[in-house]
Amino acid sequence: MKALLDACVLYPTFLREVLLAHARLGFFEPLWSHRILEEWARAAGKTGPVDRAIADGEIATLRAAYPEASVEAGARTARRLHLPDPDDVHVLAAAVDGAAERLVTLNLKDFPRRAQEEAGVRAEHPDPFLLTFWNQDAERSGAAIAEALATAGSHGLDVSDPRAILKRARLPRLGKAYSIG
Repeated sequence: MKALLDACVLYPTFLREVLLAHARLGFFEPLWSHRILEEWARAAGKTGPVDRAIADGEIATLRAAYPEASVEAGARTARRLHLPDPDDVHVLAAAVDGAAERLVTLNLKDFPRRAQEEAGVRAEHPDPFLLTFWNQDAERSGAAIAEALATAGSHGLDVSDPRAILKRARLPRLGKAYSIG
């Protein structure tokens, strides 16, 4: 399954790490556009030039690791889509042009059900998106979560309470499943 990752799930870092750890284990094929990656870099840059430089480096690494993941929204596709915020059309259009089944976003209100149906793409919050993988194969999904936690721990994050970390990353149901696990 192909899933377009919106900028809001690529930044912050830990949420991105959990998603991409699942992608590395073959649960889904990630997609994004240049504009989505630029939105991530701009958001990181709001906290300072060092954070922007770090984001630029992470984006370069991501592009090298997933050379097939970059899709662009075609103007024709974008013209036929209608969303409450015209600045979000490029995200849905990239999902359509990338043949994504899912658009993973924290901003579900920006993608009304009717627009999703017309586009043939389902917008989904990352918590139920990832919980589906847990329910399919808890062992492999648990390995992906453990990988993301190990990466976070190597960067100095206290990972002694995985459930709390996952909850802060807006993954409360996944955190509960992992802690019971």
